[in-house]
Amino acid sequence: MLLEEQDFYDLTWAYLERARDDGVVHAEIFFDPQTHTDRGVPFAAVVDGIHRAQSDGETKLGVTSRLILCFLRHLSEDAAQATLDQALPYRDRIAAVGLDSSEVGYPPSNFARVFARAHDEGFLTVAHAGEEGPAGYVTEALDLLHVSRIDHGNRALDDPALVARLVRDRVPLTVCPLSNLKLAVVRDMAAHPLKTMMDAGLMVTVNSDDPAYFGGYVNANYRAVAEALGLGRDDLARLARNSFAAAFLSNTEKQALMARLDAYLANS
Repeated sequence: MLLEEQDFYDLTWAYLERARDDGVVHAEIFFDPQTHTDRGVPFAAVVDGIHRAQSDGETKLGVTSRLILCFLRHLSEDAAQATLDQALPYRDRIAAVGLDSSEVGYPPSNFARVFARAHDEGFLTVAHAGEEGPAGYVTEALDLLHVSRIDHGNRALDDPALVARLVRDRVPLTVCPLSNLKLAVVRDMAAHPLKTMMDAGLMVTVNSDDPAYFGGYVNANYRAVAEALGLGRDDLARLARNSFAAAFLSNTEKQALMARLDAYLANS
């Protein structure tokens, strides 16, 4: 059970080691503090343990990372406001706030006020939308939460006007194929919409989602869609480039990662 700061360090360190082994050079990690603070675990224990592992991951593993605090959407906005209060002293360690957990029945509009406040406090924002929920949730996340990225976003394909908007504005979509399969969002990987999204010009990326639970870290997700959808080398390189472009990094940092990718492709 996760109780002490060291527990959160160990959890994060184990993830970063596994990510490094998968060839990941930069990770943007979601965490749900309410899951732990509601059990009486101090917010500081959660953030301090994760942050210490992130620092060690960068120096010892060569994996940089950013932390994204997510509000649990099945809880109230007042609970999210209280969590934001707890996060403010740690804003230098938290790159963005997001919205996750069970999507259907919990629209982004329920959290408009807390996201507005997070923006005022200087946080970037993201939100899970359009995985199990409708395309309208993606529109709400854009219009009411003013997010920089959409997590998942598969159902955006149901709304051609929304697709055109996402393409025009280059809004990144963090797609999680094995999670989609586990949650029965797709019946099998061959039916996954990732290639359709790419062909439509959407800025999609491939990610893991609770990898220990959903059964696949980043490489497993890439392999699954490559094999099922017939993705080639150029497709996979495009997905990797999209992930760097979508990252919460400076332009200089993004360009350095793009250069590493180009060098790898030139020599492989």
